[in-house]
Amino acid sequence: MGFWDKIFGEFIDVIEWVDDSNDTMVYRFQRYGNEIKYGARLTVRESQLAVFVNEGEIADILKPGMYELETENLPILSTLQNWPHGFQSPFKAEVYFFNTKRFLDLKWGTKNPIMLRDEEFGPVRLRAFGTYAVKVTSPVTFLKEVVGTDGRFTTDEITNQLRNLIVSRFADILGESKIPALDLAANYDDLSTFVTNRIGDEFKDYGLKITRLLVENISLPPEVEKVLDKRTSMGIVKNLRRYSEFQAAEAMGAAAANPGSSASEGIGLGIGLAMGKKMGESLDAGAGNGETKTNIPPAIPPERTYYVASEGHQTGPFTIREVGSKIRRSDLGRETLVWTQGMKSWQPAGELEGLQTYFDQVPPTLPDTQTGG
Repeated sequence: MGFWDKIFGEFIDVIEWVDDSNDTMVYRFQRYGNEIKYGARLTVRESQLAVFVNEGEIADILKPGMYELETENLPILSTLQNWPHGFQSPFKAEVYFFNTKRFLDLKWGTKNPIMLRDEEFGPVRLRAFGTYAVKVTSPVTFLKEVVGTDGRFTTDEITNQLRNLIVSRFADILGESKIPALDLAANYDDLSTFVTNRIGDEFKDYGLKITRLLVENISLPPEVEKVLDKRTSMGIVKNLRRYSEFQAAEAMGAAAANPGSSASEGIGLGIGLAMGKKMGESLDAGAGNGETKTNIPPAIPPERTYYVASEGHQTGPFTIREVGSKIRRSDLGRETLVWTQGMKSWQPAGELEGLQTYFDQVPPTLPDTQTGG
C-alpha cells in the first residue's frame, strides 16, 4: 500500500460490512495497519455482531446499531489501551463482523452405508442424506474455537466437520431405534428431532446452534431395491383377472388413439372376442334358478378311511382298498368291528354297505367231506 493510501485510510471514518455472499460467516474489516480513527462510525446491521480484538484479546462485542467510536463507547478497549488522557488519535484494533443469520440448506449424508440388523431383511446397509441449518450464537466461542485469525470464514470450512457429527449421531440413533427398514419413511420427523437434540450440545461447543435438521431419504442398496420392486410387482399383479382387464383397457385406449391402423383393427377384434366371452360367462352365471354356472369341476372329495378292532386294540386308519385287501385275505371278517367318520359306534364290518361288496367277492368256506374206507 502506498503513502497516500495510508493517509486516506487513516481518515476513513466509516466501518461497516455488507455481505454480498450467502456463505460468509465471519469477515474481518480490512484497514491499513488496523488503524481506526477516533470518532469513527461503526454500523452493525441486523443479523450481525461486531467483535473488537485488541492485541489478540477480545475487547468489545457490539450488537446491531450505529456507534461512534469514542472512549465512552468503548470502555473495555479504552482500559486495554491504557490511555491516561483518553485517545484522540487513530488506534489499532481488529474488527470482526459475525453473520448471525441462519445458514440454510447445508447438506449432510453418509459416505459409506450404515450396517444394521433388520427384523424382516436381516443384515442391511442403509444410506441416508438430508439438510440442516445453523447459526452463530456465541461469537467469542466461535472466534476462539473455529475461526482463529481467518479473515474470511465461510461455511465450506466447517461443513465437513458438522456433517461428520451428524452422520455419527444419526447412525447411533438409527441403530438404537430398531425401526424396520420399510417403516423408516414414517419416522423421518422423529429421527430429525432426535438427532437435533442429540447433537445440540456438540454444536454449542463451536459457538453454533443447529436450528433445523431434515432427513430427506433413507435408502437400501440398489440390488436390494430391485428385489423389493419385484416383490411389490408380484403383489400388484396378484389378481391376474383384474390385471388382464387393466391391460385390455389400456389396449382399448391405444386403439382409440390410432383408429386407422391395422394394429387397431386386430386389437379391436381381440377385445371384441374377449368381451363376448365375458358376456357369455355373465349370462351363464345368471341362468337357472339363481345358481351360478361354472366350467370348473368341483373338488375331489377326500377318500374314506376305516379303523379296525384287532385283539382289543384300535388299528388304522385304512383306506377302502386296504380294507378290501384284508377281507380278501380273510384278515378281516364280517364280525370284525370297524368304525369310520360319521358312525356313532363300532359296528361289525358285514353290516356296512360300503364293505358289503368286498365280502360278496370272498368265496364261502369249503364244506367238510368224509371219505369211506
